[in-house]
Amino acid sequence: MASNKTLLMLPGDGIGPEICGEVHKVIDWMDKRRAVSFDLKHGLVGGAAYDAHGEAISDADMQAAMDADAVVFGAVGGPQYDNLAWEHRPEAGLLRLRKEMDLFANLRPAVAFDALLDASTLKPDVLQGLDIMIVRELTAGVYFGEPRGMQTLEDGTERCIDTQSYTKAEIERVAEAAFDLARKRNGKVHSVEKANVMKTGIFWRQTVTELHGSGLYDDIELQHMLADNCAMQLVRNPKQFDVIVTDNLFGDMLSDVAAMLTGSLGMLPSASLGAVDEMGRRKALYEPVHGSAPDIAGQGMANPLAMLLSFAMTLRYSFDLQEDADLIEDAAQAVLARGIRTGDIMTDGAERVSTAQMGDAVLEELDKRAA
Repeated sequence: MASNKTLLMLPGDGIGPEICGEVHKVIDWMDKRRAVSFDLKHGLVGGAAYDAHGEAISDADMQAAMDADAVVFGAVGGPQYDNLAWEHRPEAGLLRLRKEMDLFANLRPAVAFDALLDASTLKPDVLQGLDIMIVRELTAGVYFGEPRGMQTLEDGTERCIDTQSYTKAEIERVAEAAFDLARKRNGKVHSVEKANVMKTGIFWRQTVTELHGSGLYDDIELQHMLADNCAMQLVRNPKQFDVIVTDNLFGDMLSDVAAMLTGSLGMLPSASLGAVDEMGRRKALYEPVHGSAPDIAGQGMANPLAMLLSFAMTLRYSFDLQEDADLIEDAAQAVLARGIRTGDIMTDGAERVSTAQMGDAVLEELDKRAA
């Protein structure tokens, strides 16, 4: 029996509880078939936490996240919370998790599944074999920079400010993460910014160049690209990329562009990682790229595959269970190859299934591989 690790489940709002329920099925399967167990804990985040505690995440659940070996996160948000003060809105819970856990590296893979090539708006030959990893800096930049907020100037004019700010250390550590990932992939990194018009872009390019030239990453090919050109190239020729590393704002945008290359946000996982501590432990949060989809919540229509693939990333990056992660990813591929679909990825001639039925189909494929 593998030693237990603490896993905190934060299902959140909307479809979050439904898709996290399918993760529970896989965890139970691993316990029975793979002798891999977790100490499961549960908490509230987002609107669910506000309804219970009047805040987007309680101090107790925040501490549970800090203590856990990994956090599995569903989704947050819903129209009923749109008029709350900023600090109480569901998204504030996720931002607090990222900031206090210091989850500075957001890993967002964009993989084109052969069975879903026709779901994309791009031609299949442009996408076939696509496998990109976007590494987005997550705890600095314009989303956290100060000063920020509304101002009234002396002449009465109102002005609002958001500040783009980076330290050298903040850039270096996310670039190191990108180089290390590229070393396990195809050895190529594109560093993306706006050095042509932004001082922080110039600083970003200089810092990444210096780190690459330090002698630690001579085996990695580094190219620089402006963010607007990168967006264009993702649509024109996405397979030129292996690992893309970029700041918080551009990473938010470019990862969504890359996500839609695959045909559905419902298919894509993500990981948010912190630094490795002296014990070799790394704080981490795993979540699907899609949102809370309140329009279909509670109807059994949600696609759980991105959540299940996020759990596969949990096994890979937090627990070094590479074989188990491969099993889940292969099972998801096999389910799609059988023509099983939820509504968001439905194609002609495919079998439309519910959230639970998709999870059960993944379990069937896991059984085949474990036999």
